[in-house]
Amino acid sequence: MTHALDAHAERPSAQTGARRRLAGGAGIPVIGAGTFGSDRYDAETVAAGVEHALRAGFRLLDCASVYGNEPLVGEAIRDVLGSTELTRADLFVMSKIWNDAHEPADAVDSVLTSIDDLGVGYLDAVFVHWPFPNHHAPLAATDARDASARPYIHAEFMRTWAALESLVDRGLVRHLGTSNVTIAKLSRIVRDARIQPALNEMELHPCFQQPELFRLCLDHNIQPIGYSPLGSPSRPVRDRTDTDVSDVDHPVVVSIAADHGVHPAAICLAWAVNRGHIPIPFAVKSAQIEANLRAAEIRLTPHELEELRGVERNSRLIKGQVFLWPGSADWLDLWDVDGTIPGWGGYGTPEAEG
Repeated sequence: MTHALDAHAERPSAQTGARRRLAGGAGIPVIGAGTFGSDRYDAETVAAGVEHALRAGFRLLDCASVYGNEPLVGEAIRDVLGSTELTRADLFVMSKIWNDAHEPADAVDSVLTSIDDLGVGYLDAVFVHWPFPNHHAPLAATDARDASARPYIHAEFMRTWAALESLVDRGLVRHLGTSNVTIAKLSRIVRDARIQPALNEMELHPCFQQPELFRLCLDHNIQPIGYSPLGSPSRPVRDRTDTDVSDVDHPVVVSIAADHGVHPAAICLAWAVNRGHIPIPFAVKSAQIEANLRAAEIRLTPHELEELRGVERNSRLIKGQVFLWPGSADWLDLWDVDGTIPGWGGYGTPEAEG
């Protein structure tokens, strides 16, 4: 049985730079450090975690303009580069444009600001954070709504994408990525994009494996990036529901962790690396950061991987309710669950073309 790890990743340990190959040939580390912690930690704490992560061996950073910490994360990057033998070329730095920057000029300005704030000269990847230009303020309540919110409009999304393509043409961005899209949306984007997405960031953890979307990414040489890889135990209260499943408490995950002598969180990360997607766990505590990096070296057996495949519970944790538009029914309208893209009145109404 051949796994994605064997086919696409080099064999050295995470600390010595194991990388996967993107469609264009560039290398990307098999595990990254997330920087979304603004609901629980201030920017100084997140930046300190980034500095420790880089010094411990992480080389991939997942950032975003909306996280509100890119200037201080940039200082951490510069401190590490200035005091070690690491160079900018050793790092893979990613950022995202937020929902208030979908207009082409705004998208370009957002990326240029991120490059300046992070002090990196260029970005290895830029994502469209959500496919909807439906803005909400940080820490918004679950029932908050943007009065001008609208459903996915493919032509408008492609205008945003074209603006990002222009930054690739200028050498300011190396790769483009989609985020929080579905099979229906990604299929259209791949069909119409001049520069194909090289990465797709999506919620991935043992209890939410998204196998069909994952397979679509692989079929188009798109590298899946998995957020909330531990089942997001620290996610905001607004994103929690009574039906959510805890990955780190699942009996199969707990049993495999005991066999390896590690915390269940390490098995969630090892599953991601062995499966072939790139997890981006967030941590600010030194011990957790180092444990996350070591987890990328755990080799799971085919039997363990098959057991973990059976852990799937379709437990989406980041539901995105705040991005709904007038006329939509509930958060399921964001995810094209019947294979179609809902229009202004939800499923069964004409798609929002234009």
